[in-house]
Amino acid sequence: MTVTTAPAPARAAAAAKTAGREKPKTFAYSSDDIKRMLPHRWPMLMIDRAYDVVPGVSGRGVKSVSVNEPFFAGHYPDHSIMPGVMIVEAMAQLVAVVYVAELLEAPAPAAGEEPADPSASVGYLGSISSMKFSRLVVPGDQLTLDAKLGQKLGGLRSVSVRASVGTELAAAGSLIVTTERKG
Repeated sequence: MTVTTAPAPARAAAAAKTAGREKPKTFAYSSDDIKRMLPHRWPMLMIDRAYDVVPGVSGRGVKSVSVNEPFFAGHYPDHSIMPGVMIVEAMAQLVAVVYVAELLEAPAPAAGEEPADPSASVGYLGSISSMKFSRLVVPGDQLTLDAKLGQKLGGLRSVSVRASVGTELAAAGSLIVTTERKG
């Protein structure tokens, strides 16, 4: 896993003093890292990379949209459009990366303890609220995904998500996700 650190220590200290508080440590995850973090596999793995991840708080990600995606065969054959549900799935997978990162970046378990499989902690999408789609997503687009985790409600977590193509907003809304898998 790749760790993104602040610039040279002197500049980082100056930036932290200017901001009035220390900047949180951020992480970046490659597609191989994400495969270890999530239980999803092709054709349902919808996120290519994650960056600016503050474990348990927020993160950004990328989904490169290719004409080879299996859903384009039927949605729509003469005018390829990425289904909204797949855009939401990509955003939900970024959410999972953000909260699994919290487990991965925590201090190592005590000697003799096996670290748990992080992908086993990925729960389910429970609710989609106020989701608005404002731009068609087509082959060749690159979705930039943003997720900000909100408050915990027992085994649920509220999340604000958005997806953009360049400077254009493609979708934004709120999700509720489960923070554990049952059954």
